[in-house]
Amino acid sequence: SSTNDSGTTQDKAQPVLVKGETTFDISEASLTDSFDFSSEEAGPTGLAFDDTGDKLFIIGSSNDSVFEYSLSTSFDVSTASFVDSFDVSGQDAGPRGLAFSDTGDKMFVSGAANDNVYEYSLSTSFDISTASFTDSFDISGQSGISEGVTFSDTGDKMFVVGSFNDSVFEYSLSTSFDVST
Repeated sequence: SSTNDSGTTQDKAQPVLVKGETTFDISEASLTDSFDFSSEEAGPTGLAFDDTGDKLFIIGSSNDSVFEYSLSTSFDVSTASFVDSFDVSGQDAGPRGLAFSDTGDKMFVSGAANDNVYEYSLSTSFDISTASFTDSFDISGQSGISEGVTFSDTGDKMFVVGSFNDSVFEYSLSTSFDVST
């Protein structure tokens, strides 16, 4: 929680609504900037940011890798510079979705080639150069082709979107951010 200019306390996780202002309304969106990452990945399939917006991660199926970029201005893609890449082809040759645990010590990739969600441990938060494969969860019985993955804030729920039957699948995890559960 934090105190805003009017002296009231607000939860940082919730959007702030100001009279006459709307949030999360794409009808009011306009292009601000762009970032060309085609020198690293020609077939992007997903992206994620770290919790501060100082890092951008892009996953793609052309190189079967996750690419890490540093942003000198938080959430401003025009300030991105390439940092590192992490090859996931050892697990899946068709990576689609990308997610991180809230602390950044785990990375998750949904793969279309083997229809799994793959879990990687990061010894340094949000640093893919420290990633190592941990476990996987087979979703082929539900989704067919997994296109994206995300988690609840607490990590006790995993959501996978599948293109084979155009559905969102919800999974309960008895241990937060642990696909083996």
